[in-house]
Amino acid sequence: MAIVNTYLYFNGNCEKAFEFYKSVFKKDYKFMGRYKDVPEVARQNFPNCEDEHIMHIGLPISDETILMGADIIDDSRKEKNASKFFSLYISTESKEEADRLFNSLSKEGEIKLPISDQFWGSYYGICMDKFGVNWKISFAFENN
Repeated sequence: MAIVNTYLYFNGNCEKAFEFYKSVFKKDYKFMGRYKDVPEVARQNFPNCEDEHIMHIGLPISDETILMGADIIDDSRKEKNASKFFSLYISTESKEEADRLFNSLSKEGEIKLPISDQFWGSYYGICMDKFGVNWKISFAFENN
């Protein structure tokens, strides 16, 4: 079976974002590498990235899921609101875990749909974190 993981790109604040995610999910990095570690021949592919920017980072948030990311500095990007085109969907094992994640992720961000019981049988909410990443947090009652 294939496993799908999420890869997030940042414009220079990847490390700050992942420090935040590390505190929310209470997990440690699997790997963190910086552009200073990229061989010189490959550095030409990342002309706007500085030595201390993140080349790749992995944060396991469950046995099946790794949240990954990097800094890709691109001053020519036309779309500055790419976050409106995706959300990360987290299914939790308890209502308490859903509340903790939702409250942590929405702090200094934006609550788009307050977490609450929904007509389809889930405890569910939508927020955007302070880095502009959308999160859908859900606990399904029928699983318990």
